[in-house]
Amino acid sequence: MTFEQDAKTLELPWPFTGREDELELIRRSLTAGRHGIVVTGPAGRGKTRLVTEAVRGGDCARITGTPETRALPFAAFAHLLPESVSLHRAVQLLSGTRLLLIDDAHLLDDSSAALVHQLAVHGRTRLIVVVADGDPVPGAVSRLWTGELLPRLALEPLPREEIAQLLAAGAGGPLEPLTVKRLHHLCQGDLRLLRDLFGAVREHGLLTRATDTDEWAWRGPVPVTATVRERTAQVLARADLDERESLERLAFAEPLASSLDDFDLDILERLEAEDLIRVDDRGAVHLTHPLHGPALRAAAGRLRARRLARTPDQCVPALAAERAALTDRIDRTDVRPLPTPVGEWLVAEGAPVPAGYAAVRARFARLRGELREAAAWAREGLRETPADRACGVELALAAAQSGDVPDTGETLAHRPASGWAAAARGDVETARETVAEAVAPNRCGGTAEDGRPAAYALYDAVRLGAPEQVAGRLARLPGDGPAVLARHAEALVDGDGPALDRVAGELEQRGFLLFAAEAHAQAVRAHRDPRAARMSRTRAVALARRCQGARTPALSGLVLGELTARQRQIVTLAAAGLSNRQIAERLTLSVRTVGNHLYSAYARLGASDRGALPWLVELPTAQSA
Repeated sequence: MTFEQDAKTLELPWPFTGREDELELIRRSLTAGRHGIVVTGPAGRGKTRLVTEAVRGGDCARITGTPETRALPFAAFAHLLPESVSLHRAVQLLSGTRLLLIDDAHLLDDSSAALVHQLAVHGRTRLIVVVADGDPVPGAVSRLWTGELLPRLALEPLPREEIAQLLAAGAGGPLEPLTVKRLHHLCQGDLRLLRDLFGAVREHGLLTRATDTDEWAWRGPVPVTATVRERTAQVLARADLDERESLERLAFAEPLASSLDDFDLDILERLEAEDLIRVDDRGAVHLTHPLHGPALRAAAGRLRARRLARTPDQCVPALAAERAALTDRIDRTDVRPLPTPVGEWLVAEGAPVPAGYAAVRARFARLRGELREAAAWAREGLRETPADRACGVELALAAAQSGDVPDTGETLAHRPASGWAAAARGDVETARETVAEAVAPNRCGGTAEDGRPAAYALYDAVRLGAPEQVAGRLARLPGDGPAVLARHAEALVDGDGPALDRVAGELEQRGFLLFAAEAHAQAVRAHRDPRAARMSRTRAVALARRCQGARTPALSGLVLGELTARQRQIVTLAAAGLSNRQIAERLTLSVRTVGNHLYSAYARLGASDRGALPWLVELPTAQSA
């Protein structure tokens, strides 16, 4: 794979991926009666790539600000204007231009900035203005949005699920979820850094095939590329030796936190003022950027690194504390994100992960709806202890709730796993019967058969559409957590759409994204008001996209309503087994157009390929609301 070292944006070989809502917003800003938009965000977030995609195929003049020409009047417009021109004349000459894309507008010379502002005032030329955060911006440019001449789109970091699609497109195959999570965390939304770092990982041969999958995994050190050095120059080039030593001590302490008492407070105050460190509520000191630690460790000499580096056995007590904290959250029906740096460090280093810890991590991720991540954690535990039953069960449950029938084996003797396996085959009635047996009163007292809290075992029946079997028993369980699960069961029994939406909101607040998506999806079928049903569908689809390919009975058939009419037509034919060429011939389209529609549909549906399409198109006949 070849990468341009100075590229501003994610150009070839990686295709444009994600940002569909932002793309649509920019395109709408250029329709009749609208004058354009300002797009802002930190360097490396993909602003230029986004606006380039938005105007692709259209008639557009492009302007780019540069630091070298800020002293030259109208320098950015030199290719569009005569050599000597007044502001008034420049406005006249450009008023007939249909669309101007002004990139790096924060670097415009004052005359060019004033011209852009006047064009916005006159409103005869549509403008797309791109501004980087963190740099001084000419007043004439900032007044475009502060003066409400143009709307402003502040570009948020690309979500992790879209980062996964981007990396898969760039790598030519899927990456293992824990690798995606690591890259996403290290790059903090900087797509230029992401491309550079991932390119170096590949070039250094650090990618390996994950166990039992066709996914690529990265374990081991972070390559210190030129871009990584540029992004970490603040810590790598410290002139003050005491500050550098403090930063290195923090770097080699990772993944464990350091205490304030171990450092000179004057030094820490200076580092905090530069946003190089942060102190949490417990008085622990951390490096601010996740890339700083790996860069400092890589830059240290080999002997110093050997002396200071942590070893996995030094992390045993902290790992046990993380496991206890995760278990407590699960027991309290609260799976909001929880920092777990020790377990993630073990994975990044390629060190063995204890099966007991891996099973809890897998369960926590699965309850959050992060099904691929749950499967990855289960595999980490099985790599160390192949016969571990808890990890095997979690792997089976994650697979089944992703719509894949798990391999037959000992874990499928576990009733919830076998029940969800039946659901993955489309046999929802058998799934309900199996789960009903698992939670029968003589089998399920305080906990389910694998030690899970009884609330989750009972709740499987609600998710599978049989709430009447367990609503009363859920209501009798103590605590606020089981109460929200009981309210879901009751709302489903009553066919109460608004109540289902309220429950979905509570579930989302507690971190149960998949459960919330399922409740919204069930509300779609319960609502009598079509507008309320559309709103529930939109919320369900948005949450389901964050659940890493979840395909449960409550969600089946849901997302097709989010596609365009042409996408639905093509997806339906693809699900029926037609090739791209056959679809093109039937619909009188080019093969390339069919491929583009399918690619966009995959992104919206959260599918990786057409193998998922039959499940998405066909609504199981046994499903009920």
